[in-house]
Amino acid sequence: MRKQVDFLIIGSGIAGLSYALKVAEYGTVCIVTKSRAEESSTNYAQGGIAAVMYSPDSYEKHIHDTLVAGAGLCDENIVRITISESTQRIKELIRWGTKFDKNKSGKYDLAKEGGHSEYRVLHSKDHTGAEIEKALLNQVKKHKKIEVLEDHFAVDIITQHHMGVEVNRRSTDIACYGAYVLDPVEGRIDTILSKITLIATGGVGNVYSNTTNPEVSTGDGIAMVYRAKGKTEHMEFVQFHPTALYNPKERPSFLITEALRGFGGILKTIKGREFMQKYDARLSLAPRDIVARAIDTEMKISGDEHVCLDCRHLNKNELITHFPTIYAKCLSIGVDITKEMIPVVPAAHYMCGGIQIDEYGRSSIQNLYATGECACTGLHGANRLASNSLLESVVFSHRAALDSIQKMDRVELNQDIPDWNAEGTVLNEEMILITQTTKELREIMSNYVGIVRSNLRLKRAMDRLEILYRETEDLYEKSILTEKICELRNMINVAYLIIKMATQRKESRGLHYSLDYPDLKK
Repeated sequence: MRKQVDFLIIGSGIAGLSYALKVAEYGTVCIVTKSRAEESSTNYAQGGIAAVMYSPDSYEKHIHDTLVAGAGLCDENIVRITISESTQRIKELIRWGTKFDKNKSGKYDLAKEGGHSEYRVLHSKDHTGAEIEKALLNQVKKHKKIEVLEDHFAVDIITQHHMGVEVNRRSTDIACYGAYVLDPVEGRIDTILSKITLIATGGVGNVYSNTTNPEVSTGDGIAMVYRAKGKTEHMEFVQFHPTALYNPKERPSFLITEALRGFGGILKTIKGREFMQKYDARLSLAPRDIVARAIDTEMKISGDEHVCLDCRHLNKNELITHFPTIYAKCLSIGVDITKEMIPVVPAAHYMCGGIQIDEYGRSSIQNLYATGECACTGLHGANRLASNSLLESVVFSHRAALDSIQKMDRVELNQDIPDWNAEGTVLNEEMILITQTTKELREIMSNYVGIVRSNLRLKRAMDRLEILYRETEDLYEKSILTEKICELRNMINVAYLIIKMATQRKESRGLHYSLDYPDLKK
């Protein structure tokens, strides 16, 4: 099937949905999402969205906190753009129907998280992302010009390469004409032509064994752009959330929001000893890279499989009122957080790098934009400040929408694009090959390219990955496409970029810590 639209959006989290609502006034919109529309990282975000709302907070304070967390690698211009536009974007989310918690005086009840110098995190209990996702989806479903294709998988973006033109990493005129999209129900690859395409596919957490990301976070957008010879950067900076619920049978890992530490929760060993004083004066509210490394070190010293977050000293009623989801979840595995410590362990959580974009969300490929976690704006540098991710998504989707609207009338749909050629492929019955390779990939990344790295570990990871890459490409070329083999291929591409960029960084900085360069750059 062939289809043509003005705007094609791949992904249905806050980045894709907020962009869709803005461009839909100017043309037809198609959102492609590989699961249900609400199944996105946004939906799982607990803590909140950071923005300057009241004094004594100020844009300069928020800018300073972001730059400090980013360990000298933030783009200061991008930081200033994001923070100075934060209040307007929050007001827009509220107009779209998002309900943030308020205090008794009627003001927004702002929380404080690690690395923040003021209370500035807006939230809706401990399910903020779900509240935002629900509000945006309600607006999208009401809009006559927006079509949502659920359970559709974007296989590749379309460029000149698909018309037989050679494209390489030195090419300066690569253009995007849409995407090839797998419809698994019909068992076919559709051709969706578009004037403008936005990649908003979220993160990469599932390249690791332990992640807080939903199962859909397999780095698809980053991999598609990489294969299309687009630019990516800062892929070595994978943020591990320090506190995921330790429950080995469960995937994805349940997130224990940083706001719980902001509320007064204290990190301790299994034996009940505090340990953060050994690592940072900010104790349990130090930035995530510091806390995750401290926990990793404590686990290695003790041999324990987790540490604990102690909330037993906090007011019971307030604890349950502010964190009902966490209270219920822990209770479901037999832990009453008002009486027992919560077992926690770091888990892959957020990709600070991604598709290289400018201040208007433009990638290095013409007519292709990227926003949200799959994109690298330069806001986060070497380490993301807590609750800056949802903010970054709405700010840059807004800016990408402004640029797209102004550009779309000058872009022609390319009708010469050939349909997908599946000639000679056969249905591959060997699912065990895909599941085993996926398991191997995750173990390689977790064991060698995790919180603490070394040159030897990275080389071993790359050598092992090379074998998995060759085997998977061979299987991909011969097989009728399924979502699982496409996801595996994408995860291998993303793992390669993480290892390659980690190997090139001959220092320890932010989220990239190497035993060979132990002096951490601030």
